[in-house]
Amino acid sequence: MNRIDEKFQELMTSLKRKTKEEVFLEIKDTYIKQSPEVKMALENYFQTFNYWGKLKETSGEYESLYNRATSLKDHVEDYEWLYTRLKDYRSKKLLYAILNNWYHFDATTTKSSLETGYNQYWDLDIIKPTSEEVIVDIGSYIGDSILTYVENYGINNYKKIYAYEITPESIEVLKNNTRYYHDVEIRKKAVLDRPQKVYMNINENGSSANQVIEEGDEILDGVSIDTDIVEDVSMIKMDIEGSEAKALIGCQNHIRTTTPKLLLSVYHNHEDLWKIPRLVDDINPNYQFYLRCYGSELFPTEIILYAIKNE
Repeated sequence: MNRIDEKFQELMTSLKRKTKEEVFLEIKDTYIKQSPEVKMALENYFQTFNYWGKLKETSGEYESLYNRATSLKDHVEDYEWLYTRLKDYRSKKLLYAILNNWYHFDATTTKSSLETGYNQYWDLDIIKPTSEEVIVDIGSYIGDSILTYVENYGINNYKKIYAYEITPESIEVLKNNTRYYHDVEIRKKAVLDRPQKVYMNINENGSSANQVIEEGDEILDGVSIDTDIVEDVSMIKMDIEGSEAKALIGCQNHIRTTTPKLLLSVYHNHEDLWKIPRLVDDINPNYQFYLRCYGSELFPTEIILYAIKNE
Protein backbone atom coordinates (compact mmCIF):
# COMPACT_ATOMS: atom_id res chain seq x y z
CA MET A 1 0.00 0.00 0.00
CA ASN A 2 1.44 3.39 -1.00
CA ARG A 3 0.78 6.85 0.45
CA ILE A 4 -2.18 7.57 -1.84
CA ASP A 5 -3.81 4.29 -0.85
CA GLU A 6 -3.21 5.08 2.81
CA LYS A 7 -4.72 8.58 2.60
CA PHE A 8 -7.77 7.33 0.76
CA GLN A 9 -8.32 4.52 3.25
CA GLU A 10 -7.88 6.91 6.18
CA LEU A 11 -10.57 9.17 4.70
CA MET A 12 -12.97 6.28 4.17
CA THR A 13 -12.38 4.96 7.68
CA SER A 14 -13.01 8.39 9.16
CA LEU A 15 -16.31 8.70 7.28
CA LYS A 16 -17.47 5.25 8.36
CA ARG A 17 -16.99 6.11 12.03
CA LYS A 18 -19.22 9.20 11.93
CA THR A 19 -22.89 9.90 11.43
CA LYS A 20 -24.06 12.01 8.50
CA GLU A 21 -24.89 14.84 10.89
CA GLU A 22 -21.37 14.73 12.32
CA VAL A 23 -19.86 14.82 8.83
CA PHE A 24 -22.08 17.76 7.87
CA LEU A 25 -21.21 19.73 11.01
CA GLU A 26 -17.49 19.15 10.41
CA ILE A 27 -17.82 20.39 6.83
CA LYS A 28 -19.85 23.39 7.96
CA ASP A 29 -17.40 24.31 10.73
CA THR A 30 -14.46 24.04 8.34
CA TYR A 31 -16.27 26.21 5.82
CA ILE A 32 -16.98 28.93 8.37
CA LYS A 33 -13.24 29.09 9.14
CA GLN A 34 -12.32 29.73 5.50
CA SER A 35 -11.12 33.17 4.45
CA PRO A 36 -13.71 35.74 3.32
CA GLU A 37 -12.24 35.57 -0.18
CA VAL A 38 -12.72 31.79 -0.40
CA LYS A 39 -16.27 31.97 0.94
CA MET A 40 -17.22 34.77 -1.44
CA ALA A 41 -15.81 32.86 -4.42
CA LEU A 42 -17.67 29.68 -3.51
CA GLU A 43 -20.96 31.38 -2.70
CA ASN A 44 -20.89 33.41 -5.92
CA TYR A 45 -20.10 30.30 -7.94
CA PHE A 46 -22.93 28.24 -6.41
CA GLN A 47 -25.34 31.11 -6.95
CA THR A 48 -24.36 31.33 -10.62
CA PHE A 49 -24.46 27.58 -11.23
CA ASN A 50 -27.11 25.90 -9.07
CA TYR A 51 -26.15 22.27 -9.65
CA TRP A 52 -24.78 21.59 -6.17
CA GLY A 53 -27.23 23.38 -3.88
CA LYS A 54 -27.36 26.76 -2.16
CA LEU A 55 -24.60 28.18 -0.02
CA LYS A 56 -24.82 31.51 1.78
CA GLU A 57 -23.40 31.89 5.26
CA THR A 58 -25.17 35.16 6.12
CA SER A 59 -28.60 33.59 5.64
CA GLY A 60 -27.67 30.20 7.08
CA GLU A 61 -28.07 28.34 3.77
CA TYR A 62 -25.81 25.28 3.72
CA GLU A 63 -27.63 23.00 1.29
CA SER A 64 -24.51 22.44 -0.80
CA LEU A 65 -22.51 21.38 2.26
CA TYR A 66 -25.24 19.00 3.37
CA ASN A 67 -25.26 17.49 -0.12
CA ARG A 68 -21.53 16.90 0.21
CA ALA A 69 -22.01 15.18 3.56
CA THR A 70 -24.80 13.02 2.15
CA SER A 71 -22.72 11.86 -0.80
CA LEU A 72 -19.64 11.20 1.33
CA LYS A 73 -21.43 9.33 4.11
CA ASP A 74 -24.06 7.43 2.14
CA HIS A 75 -21.74 6.27 -0.62
CA VAL A 76 -18.49 5.26 1.05
CA GLU A 77 -18.76 1.78 -0.47
CA ASP A 78 -19.37 3.23 -3.94
CA TYR A 79 -16.26 5.41 -3.68
CA GLU A 80 -14.23 2.46 -2.41
CA TRP A 81 -15.46 0.42 -5.36
CA LEU A 82 -14.56 3.18 -7.80
CA TYR A 83 -11.09 3.53 -6.28
CA THR A 84 -10.39 -0.15 -6.95
CA ARG A 85 -11.59 0.21 -10.54
CA LEU A 86 -9.46 3.22 -11.44
CA LYS A 87 -6.65 2.19 -13.73
CA ASP A 88 -3.83 4.56 -12.73
CA TYR A 89 -2.66 6.43 -9.66
CA ARG A 90 -3.29 9.82 -11.23
CA SER A 91 -6.96 8.85 -11.16
CA LYS A 92 -6.79 7.45 -7.63
CA LYS A 93 -5.05 10.57 -6.32
CA LEU A 94 -7.67 12.75 -8.00
CA LEU A 95 -10.57 10.81 -6.47
CA TYR A 96 -9.00 11.24 -3.03
CA ALA A 97 -8.38 14.94 -3.74
CA ILE A 98 -12.00 15.57 -4.76
CA LEU A 99 -13.48 13.82 -1.74
CA ASN A 100 -11.02 15.47 0.63
CA ASN A 101 -11.87 18.83 -0.92
CA TRP A 102 -15.57 18.19 -0.26
CA TYR A 103 -14.81 17.18 3.32
CA HIS A 104 -11.92 19.41 4.41
CA PHE A 105 -11.77 22.14 1.71
CA ASP A 106 -8.33 20.85 0.79
CA ALA A 107 -7.32 22.85 -2.29
CA THR A 108 -3.64 21.87 -2.13
CA THR A 109 -4.12 18.22 -3.09
CA THR A 110 -6.72 19.18 -5.68
CA LYS A 111 -4.33 21.66 -7.28
CA SER A 112 -1.60 19.04 -7.54
CA SER A 113 -4.09 16.66 -9.18
CA LEU A 114 -5.33 18.96 -11.96
CA GLU A 115 -4.57 17.96 -15.53
CA THR A 116 -2.40 20.57 -17.24
CA GLY A 117 -0.67 18.57 -19.95
CA TYR A 118 -3.57 17.86 -22.31
CA ASN A 119 -6.74 19.47 -23.57
CA GLN A 120 -9.96 18.50 -21.82
CA TYR A 121 -11.20 15.09 -23.07
CA TRP A 122 -8.13 14.45 -25.20
CA ASP A 123 -5.63 12.81 -22.87
CA LEU A 124 -3.22 11.25 -25.33
CA ASP A 125 -2.27 8.54 -22.84
CA ILE A 126 -5.89 7.39 -22.67
CA ILE A 127 -7.61 8.29 -25.96
CA LYS A 128 -5.91 6.71 -28.97
CA PRO A 129 -8.24 7.06 -31.96
CA THR A 130 -8.06 5.67 -35.48
CA SER A 131 -9.23 6.95 -38.86
CA GLU A 132 -12.39 4.84 -38.45
CA GLU A 133 -13.73 6.62 -35.36
CA VAL A 134 -17.45 7.35 -35.34
CA ILE A 135 -17.74 10.00 -32.63
CA VAL A 136 -20.89 11.15 -30.85
CA ASP A 137 -20.36 14.55 -29.25
CA ILE A 138 -23.29 15.16 -26.90
CA GLY A 139 -23.28 18.77 -25.75
CA SER A 140 -21.12 20.11 -28.57
CA TYR A 141 -21.61 23.75 -27.55
CA ILE A 142 -19.65 25.76 -30.16
CA GLY A 143 -17.53 22.82 -31.29
CA ASP A 144 -14.63 23.45 -28.92
CA SER A 145 -14.11 19.74 -28.24
CA ILE A 146 -14.19 18.97 -31.96
CA LEU A 147 -11.63 21.68 -32.63
CA THR A 148 -9.25 20.38 -29.97
CA TYR A 149 -9.79 16.80 -31.17
CA VAL A 150 -8.58 17.77 -34.64
CA GLU A 151 -5.76 19.82 -33.10
CA ASN A 152 -4.54 16.77 -31.18
CA TYR A 153 -5.23 13.94 -33.61
CA GLY A 154 -5.57 15.49 -37.06
CA ILE A 155 -8.39 15.90 -39.56
CA ASN A 156 -8.03 12.34 -40.86
CA ASN A 157 -8.41 10.57 -37.52
CA TYR A 158 -12.17 10.16 -37.65
CA LYS A 159 -14.75 8.82 -40.06
CA LYS A 160 -17.84 10.67 -38.82
CA ILE A 161 -18.82 13.08 -36.02
CA TYR A 162 -22.38 13.45 -34.77
CA ALA A 163 -22.63 16.76 -32.92
CA TYR A 164 -25.64 17.22 -30.62
CA GLU A 165 -26.45 20.70 -29.33
CA ILE A 166 -29.69 22.37 -28.19
CA THR A 167 -28.91 26.11 -28.13
CA PRO A 168 -29.58 27.92 -31.44
CA GLU A 169 -26.87 30.57 -30.89
CA SER A 170 -24.27 27.90 -30.10
CA ILE A 171 -25.31 25.87 -33.14
CA GLU A 172 -24.63 28.80 -35.46
CA VAL A 173 -21.09 29.14 -34.07
CA LEU A 174 -20.68 25.36 -34.15
CA LYS A 175 -21.58 25.31 -37.84
CA ASN A 176 -19.08 28.06 -38.58
CA ASN A 177 -16.29 26.47 -36.53
CA THR A 178 -16.64 23.09 -38.24
CA ARG A 179 -17.49 24.25 -41.76
CA TYR A 180 -14.18 23.03 -43.21
CA TYR A 181 -14.25 19.66 -41.45
CA HIS A 182 -15.48 16.59 -43.25
CA ASP A 183 -18.45 14.49 -42.12
CA VAL A 184 -19.61 16.55 -39.15
CA GLU A 185 -23.38 16.20 -38.80
CA ILE A 186 -25.02 18.69 -36.43
CA ARG A 187 -28.29 17.63 -34.79
CA LYS A 188 -30.42 20.06 -32.78
CA LYS A 189 -31.79 17.44 -30.41
CA ALA A 190 -31.73 16.80 -26.68
CA VAL A 191 -30.19 13.44 -25.80
CA LEU A 192 -32.20 11.46 -23.25
CA ASP A 193 -33.06 7.93 -22.21
CA ARG A 194 -35.96 7.76 -24.68
CA PRO A 195 -37.56 9.82 -27.47
CA GLN A 196 -39.88 12.55 -26.16
CA LYS A 197 -40.63 16.26 -26.45
CA VAL A 198 -38.78 18.38 -23.88
CA TYR A 199 -37.98 22.03 -23.25
CA MET A 200 -34.88 24.12 -22.76
CA ASN A 201 -34.11 26.07 -19.59
CA ILE A 202 -32.07 29.17 -20.46
CA ASN A 203 -29.19 29.90 -18.08
CA GLU A 204 -28.66 33.66 -18.00
CA ASN A 205 -25.01 33.22 -17.11
CA GLY A 206 -24.06 31.35 -20.25
CA SER A 207 -25.55 29.18 -22.98
CA SER A 208 -23.12 26.35 -22.21
CA ALA A 209 -25.15 25.79 -19.02
CA ASN A 210 -28.57 25.55 -20.69
CA GLN A 211 -30.48 22.51 -19.45
CA VAL A 212 -33.27 20.22 -20.64
CA ILE A 213 -36.40 20.38 -18.47
CA GLU A 214 -39.93 18.98 -18.49
CA GLU A 215 -41.71 22.25 -19.31
CA GLY A 216 -40.77 25.69 -20.59
CA ASP A 217 -40.77 27.87 -23.68
CA GLU A 218 -38.32 26.37 -26.19
CA ILE A 219 -39.59 22.95 -27.31
CA LEU A 220 -37.04 20.36 -28.42
CA ASP A 221 -36.96 16.89 -29.90
CA GLY A 222 -35.59 14.53 -27.29
CA VAL A 223 -33.95 11.35 -28.61
CA SER A 224 -31.95 8.39 -27.41
CA ILE A 225 -28.69 7.66 -29.20
CA ASP A 226 -29.78 4.04 -29.62
CA THR A 227 -32.76 5.17 -31.73
CA ASP A 228 -31.15 8.18 -33.41
CA ILE A 229 -27.91 6.58 -34.67
CA VAL A 230 -28.15 3.28 -36.51
CA GLU A 231 -24.48 2.66 -37.30
CA ASP A 232 -21.96 1.46 -34.76
CA VAL A 233 -20.23 4.22 -32.79
CA SER A 234 -16.73 4.05 -31.33
CA MET A 235 -16.59 7.11 -29.07
CA ILE A 236 -19.20 8.99 -27.00
CA LYS A 237 -18.42 12.29 -25.27
CA MET A 238 -21.01 13.90 -22.95
CA ASP A 239 -21.24 17.26 -21.22
CA ILE A 240 -24.94 18.03 -20.77
CA GLU A 241 -25.32 19.80 -17.45
CA GLY A 242 -26.28 16.87 -15.24
CA SER A 243 -28.33 14.84 -17.75
CA GLU A 244 -25.47 12.43 -18.46
CA ALA A 245 -26.93 9.50 -16.52
CA LYS A 246 -30.22 9.71 -18.38
CA ALA A 247 -28.45 10.00 -21.73
CA LEU A 248 -26.27 6.96 -20.92
CA ILE A 249 -29.38 4.84 -20.51
CA GLY A 250 -30.35 5.89 -24.02
CA CYS A 251 -26.93 4.73 -25.29
CA GLN A 252 -26.93 1.36 -23.57
CA ASN A 253 -27.37 -0.75 -26.70
CA HIS A 254 -24.34 0.90 -28.32
CA ILE A 255 -22.37 0.61 -25.07
CA ARG A 256 -23.29 -3.03 -24.63
CA THR A 257 -22.62 -4.16 -28.20
CA THR A 258 -19.54 -2.18 -29.33
CA THR A 259 -17.97 -0.92 -26.07
CA PRO A 260 -17.22 2.59 -27.40
CA LYS A 261 -14.77 4.87 -25.64
CA LEU A 262 -16.75 6.98 -23.15
CA LEU A 263 -15.72 10.50 -22.10
CA LEU A 264 -18.25 11.61 -19.51
CA SER A 265 -18.66 14.72 -17.37
CA VAL A 266 -19.27 13.67 -13.76
CA TYR A 267 -19.24 16.97 -11.87
CA HIS A 268 -22.69 18.57 -12.22
CA ASN A 269 -23.85 17.30 -8.82
CA HIS A 270 -22.50 15.37 -5.83
CA GLU A 271 -23.77 12.01 -7.13
CA ASP A 272 -22.47 11.45 -10.68
CA LEU A 273 -18.89 10.85 -9.53
CA TRP A 274 -19.94 7.42 -8.25
CA LYS A 275 -23.29 6.95 -10.01
CA ILE A 276 -22.09 7.17 -13.61
CA PRO A 277 -19.25 4.62 -13.24
CA ARG A 278 -21.73 2.26 -11.57
CA LEU A 279 -24.19 2.76 -14.42
CA VAL A 280 -21.55 2.11 -17.07
CA ASP A 281 -20.42 -1.01 -15.26
CA ASP A 282 -24.00 -2.28 -14.99
CA ILE A 283 -24.49 -1.84 -18.74
CA ASN A 284 -21.14 -3.33 -19.74
CA PRO A 285 -18.58 -4.54 -17.16
CA ASN A 286 -15.82 -4.72 -19.77
CA TYR A 287 -14.49 -1.21 -19.05
CA GLN A 288 -11.54 0.22 -17.17
CA PHE A 289 -11.87 3.72 -15.68
CA TYR A 290 -9.74 6.85 -15.48
CA LEU A 291 -10.47 10.24 -13.89
CA ARG A 292 -9.07 13.63 -14.91
CA CYS A 293 -9.92 17.14 -13.68
CA TYR A 294 -9.49 20.28 -15.80
CA GLY A 295 -11.17 22.79 -13.49
CA SER A 296 -10.36 24.73 -10.32
CA GLU A 297 -8.60 23.59 -7.18
CA LEU A 298 -10.96 25.60 -4.96
CA PHE A 299 -13.97 23.51 -5.96
CA PRO A 300 -13.13 20.80 -8.51
CA THR A 301 -15.24 20.93 -11.66
CA GLU A 302 -14.65 19.79 -15.25
CA ILE A 303 -14.14 16.25 -13.94
CA ILE A 304 -14.10 13.69 -16.73
CA LEU A 305 -14.60 9.95 -16.37
CA TYR A 306 -12.89 8.00 -19.15
CA ALA A 307 -14.25 4.49 -19.69
CA ILE A 308 -12.05 2.46 -22.04
CA LYS A 309 -12.53 -1.10 -23.20
CA ASN A 310 -10.61 -3.51 -21.01
CA GLU A 311 -8.25 -5.31 -23.36
